[in-house]
Formats: sequence, C-alpha cells, structure tokens
Amino acid sequence: MIVRSIESLKGTDREVKGETWVSRRLLLKSDGMGFSFHETVLYTGTETRMWYKNHLEAVLCVEGEAEIEDLATGQKHRITPGTMYALNEHDRHVLRVLQDFRCVCVFNPPCTGQETHDAEGSYPLPAEEEPAAV
Repeated sequence: MIVRSIESLKGTDREVKGETWVSRRLLLKSDGMGFSFHETVLYTGTETRMWYKNHLEAVLCVEGEAEIEDLATGQKHRITPGTMYALNEHDRHVLRVLQDFRCVCVFNPPCTGQETHDAEGSYPLPAEEEPAAV
C-alpha cells in the first residue's frame, strides 16, 4: 500500500516547478501502478500551451477556474471545480487560467518524475519506451 500526502511532497524531488505551474507527483512510474497521478496548480493570468504527444492525460479541476482551447478546432471550454477533461487524442491545447487552478491529473504511460514541458509542450518518453525507428 502506498500512502502519501501532497504536503509531504513539498520541497522534495516529487515537486516539480515550471514557469506557470507547480506539480506534486503522488504516483510515478517507479511506484509500479501503470500510470502516474499528480496534483498541479497553474497560476492566475497564465497561459500554458501543451501537447502530450507521448501521453494520454485526464484532468479533474478541484479548485479555481480556467479555459481550455483545442488548438485543432478552436473550441473552448470553461473548466471549473468538478469538471474533467481528457486528452484522449493527444490534443494540442492551451490552458488559460482565470483563477489559480488546482487539479489532479492521471498520465499514461506514467511519468518518471522530473518531466517539464519541452518546446512543443510535451513530456518526453523515457528512452526505453520511445518508439523504434522505422
């Protein structure tokens, strides 16, 4: 059994900070669950472009407010507490934060821990999971 609190992760290597967010990684690949589970806070007034081309992600808003825009379609959705969105097609998107946005996220395949967004807004796959060259 694994038991962790968000508070216990603050200031450890499981707390990762980006320019517009802080993420506390409750479960990682090394925990052997087959997915990773994070609590993330994005800051008021920020805009974060993301494209998880290597991962599927589901997000549940637990506090705050944001707008998500699907960059392929231009469709926008207001995200408030109790609203979930899933990036089931590796959707390129932008999250615009209207009020500090706290959410819980699940990633598959699981993150290893220190990932931050690259220039495309993606997290890389660990070397052993990268697709073979054709």
